[in-house]
Amino acid sequence: MKTLKNHTLIYDNECPMCSIYSRGFTKCGMLDENGREAFTEMSDRNKIQVDFHRAKNEIALVDHENNKVIYGLDSLLLIIGNSFPLLVKIAKLQPLYWFFRKLYSFVSYNRKQIIPSKNDYTEKSCVPTFNLKYRLSYIAFVAIFSAYILSLYSGKLGVNLTPNLLRELTVCLGQILWQTLFLKSYLKDKIWDYLGNMMTVSLLGTLLLIPALLVSFTSVFYLIYFGVVVFIMFIEHLRRCRILKLNYFPTISWMLFRLTALTIIILTTI
Repeated sequence: MKTLKNHTLIYDNECPMCSIYSRGFTKCGMLDENGREAFTEMSDRNKIQVDFHRAKNEIALVDHENNKVIYGLDSLLLIIGNSFPLLVKIAKLQPLYWFFRKLYSFVSYNRKQIIPSKNDYTEKSCVPTFNLKYRLSYIAFVAIFSAYILSLYSGKLGVNLTPNLLRELTVCLGQILWQTLFLKSYLKDKIWDYLGNMMTVSLLGTLLLIPALLVSFTSVFYLIYFGVVVFIMFIEHLRRCRILKLNYFPTISWMLFRLTALTIIILTTI
């Protein structure tokens, strides 16, 4: 690997994803051993140059040689391009570059809902600005993806269910509407953070179902496996509510809807 010298990557040390890939850059030699710096521990030298607000949304790369700062996708492409110039030239071609910029923003603005931080947020924390467009995009993506996988999985449960994307999508959207209506007054300004975390719980459950779709077993196995996945989702939902400093009410409401929807589906298929 070719090392990008005289550059410092200002990473979100409260984000596991950011910590992993920034450490990867230094471990493989794409950045100097000291080529990354935690956002909450930023040196005075870098504070002078970095746009504090923008760096919360787009990871900053300080170029000490030219005294400038590169942000977001461009900072990552500069690091990668120093070792793999051809790869970056391809990535910068339209419409690939447009797609990667949108993907970067999609992940960045939702990263605290994908992997929440247990630390209390302060003014110095690297918390992205709330972006309604990207939060709704995340919710819609998970709802559609989950509905598709659940539709495929339902056909293996052996309870007279057949794959039905519309049915599963209705359940997913119903869950979002249910939680929003019942919890809005309780959650107040935390409603969007909660919904983002709730959808990540759904995404986790969906990903856990995929391996079972690749094999063939009896319907009893799929029923038991589904129950295990729901239990894991239940535990994860509780954990995320604790991180958000919420009580058991959101989890009770979440489970109540799940049980109600499952009962209605089973009764309508008998």
